Amino acid sequence: MGYKSLRDCLKDLGKKGWILEIKEVLDPELEIPYIHRLGFKKGYVLFFSNPKNCKFPLVSNLFGTKERIHYIFRDGIDNLKRLLKLGFSFKEITKNIFTISKTFWLLKPKFVNSGPILDKECDLSLIPKIKFWPKDGGAFITLPQVYTEDPEKPGIINSNLGMYRIQISGNRYDDKTIGLHYHIHRGIGRHHLKAILRRENLKVNVFIGGPPALILASILPLPDGFPEILFANLLANHRIPLIRSKKFDLPIPAEADFCITGETPYNITLPEGPFGDHLGYYSLVHNFPVIKIKKIFHRKDAIWPFTSVGRPPQEDSVIGEFIHELFEPFIEKTFPGVKEIHAVDASGVHPLLLAIGSEAYTPFDPKRVPKNLITQALHLLGNTQTSLSKYVLIVSSEDDPTLTTKDIPRFFYHVLQRVNYERDLHFITKTTIDTLDYSGEDLNLGSKLIISVCGPPIRELGTGLPSVLLPYGFKNLKLFAPGILVVEGPKHLNKRGEQDENIKALADFLKNFKDKLKNYPLIVVVDDSDFTSKSWDNFLWITFTRSNPATDIYGLEETHKSKHWACKECMIIDARLKSYYPPPLEEDPKVVKKIKELAKKGGPLAKIVEL
Repeated sequence: MGYKSLRDCLKDLGKKGWILEIKEVLDPELEIPYIHRLGFKKGYVLFFSNPKNCKFPLVSNLFGTKERIHYIFRDGIDNLKRLLKLGFSFKEITKNIFTISKTFWLLKPKFVNSGPILDKECDLSLIPKIKFWPKDGGAFITLPQVYTEDPEKPGIINSNLGMYRIQISGNRYDDKTIGLHYHIHRGIGRHHLKAILRRENLKVNVFIGGPPALILASILPLPDGFPEILFANLLANHRIPLIRSKKFDLPIPAEADFCITGETPYNITLPEGPFGDHLGYYSLVHNFPVIKIKKIFHRKDAIWPFTSVGRPPQEDSVIGEFIHELFEPFIEKTFPGVKEIHAVDASGVHPLLLAIGSEAYTPFDPKRVPKNLITQALHLLGNTQTSLSKYVLIVSSEDDPTLTTKDIPRFFYHVLQRVNYERDLHFITKTTIDTLDYSGEDLNLGSKLIISVCGPPIRELGTGLPSVLLPYGFKNLKLFAPGILVVEGPKHLNKRGEQDENIKALADFLKNFKDKLKNYPLIVVVDDSDFTSKSWDNFLWITFTRSNPATDIYGLEETHKSKHWACKECMIIDARLKSYYPPPLEEDPKVVKKIKELAKKGGPLAKIVEL
């Protein structure tokens, strides 16, 4: 039987020695989040029992290791596997009710009249205010479970439970108004749109804590029409009790630690942010909807769970890997022909998607060219959270049945051996991109690139530094991996959406050395070649978070034919930090100095953080 509350889960994890209690008085503003990010490396759950100016204990890194996240949900995995065999269809589940009777029973909501969540009430001043990065616009809730129902068809069957950023201090927020930042393609958006069209306020509940299954369910990329709050029952392996009463607009999990009840006005937005995010930069200030608070409930023994995001890997990296494992058997049902996908965590997840498909459109044709692969890539860009991908690299399983997207260096080697730049690049311009990706032309607006390859290798990849000269302003040419060069360029000074004449000049200059570059199909222009070439993590992060395909891709001997862009020999990606890009995340030096002192041998944090 799965955990009924966060406290039950922590008691069990404590018995296994996975929790470290931190009794030192530490500030939720910057200090505790910094310790969390350091402590993540050692893998412990961190329990802050005495946070400064806060009446509730804090806990972080609950899902911080692969072993622990599997352990927490060990009782619900089989339920998920049974459901995946049928697909996420209530119709199919109903047909097979007798073969999966337990699973069907778990999908029924359990309503109760009361529960620990109603023990006490408080106002916003008592809610823990955690500020994660120095330039953050205020305190945020990082593990909120935001619950809404369809205004036209209210009820749990038409509900959405999602994890959307909630700003609770700073900017123009007050003791009754908090932020609601949801990204494009999220389920709450459909509910909000209907409320706006009806000129109605959208009823909203925000749960914090409670059964771990609710936390995870709010993150899962479930198909439209499948309520996450019921899916949580499968993960918990029991029906999670929900309080339903005429006193409340929406149901409340009886075992939640906190619940903020309120509504989102159809005609009000306020500036939200900035906020350090999982791409490793700050998201800037933009107007987003708000929640007008009605009441805040909490249990008498409430614990405040949180996480901290930043450049991967972080705790959300472990969660993402676990979710990928859960849904891997479902990939071919969702994307016919696609064998494997990998949203690359080191690149910030959405900027880079690797995929293995099947090229089967014309198997009788001796000349293998990407056709079916393009269809499969477009399907990936039109469905679920893979639709936010910016670069999609897709290959054919028939060319190498042993290839896997998990082996990133080998995957790139496979692609670069085969890519034909006159045929295999497919741009999509003026389209939606991830809200947190600032490489595009505007908020949520940018471009995408599909690179589809199949057939035998067409080149050998260079493994030594080629003897080429560089034009003025470019220096420190380095070989990063077979066929991949990185070079430092001058500081970026252009406006959004403008190509840089300096990079065009580089491409034009390098035409003189095209024979020497024929085995180096990829050149990446960066600010720091040494940092970029230090590791694959650095290379992937720099290359794919700092470039917008339509603006930042160049090539030797570029051509445009029938609206198709192409080049010869090698492609150049401008991955410098753009003049309009938000700054990378950096720790507060004063906080770093203080924590270093506490982490010295014999100090209160010596066994907790890794410096």
